[in-house]
Amino acid sequence: MTYVEKLINSLGTFISLMIPIMTILMIVIIVARYFLGIGLTGLQELVMYVHALIFLGCAGYVHYKDEHVRVDIFYRGASDKYKNKINIIFSILFLLPLCFVIGYFSIEQVSMAWESKQISNEAGGLKFVYVQKTLILLFPITLLLTIIHKFMEKIWN
Repeated sequence: MTYVEKLINSLGTFISLMIPIMTILMIVIIVARYFLGIGLTGLQELVMYVHALIFLGCAGYVHYKDEHVRVDIFYRGASDKYKNKINIIFSILFLLPLCFVIGYFSIEQVSMAWESKQISNEAGGLKFVYVQKTLILLFPITLLLTIIHKFMEKIWN
């Protein structure tokens, strides 16, 4: 197993452990709101942060494990060799530009959030929105890692 594979696997495994944590936090929020009459704005925002971490951080892991959602128009009943070609072509045509666009435009947003130490607009909200915005960069970084790894793997094999 290469270093990139270990990195992708450990990152995906670690981040996927956040799903039960997010679920428990949501249960606490629901119980507090509907049974105790207590609003927990900070905790609600924390759930959004954890959700962002899960979605943006695991995108590369899901792509690496080949568990992502796809349209079966080009895939149904195809051979593995054909599937590999389609994956490489569509990754280069669609996924690679998407990673560069999201990465390019998110850098400015993340840097502005860090410069201003952006905080929540909600009363009782969290004071570190800039950390959540930084999570946006996980999406293109992890996907680029998996695209490069899969591309190199297909070329060398």
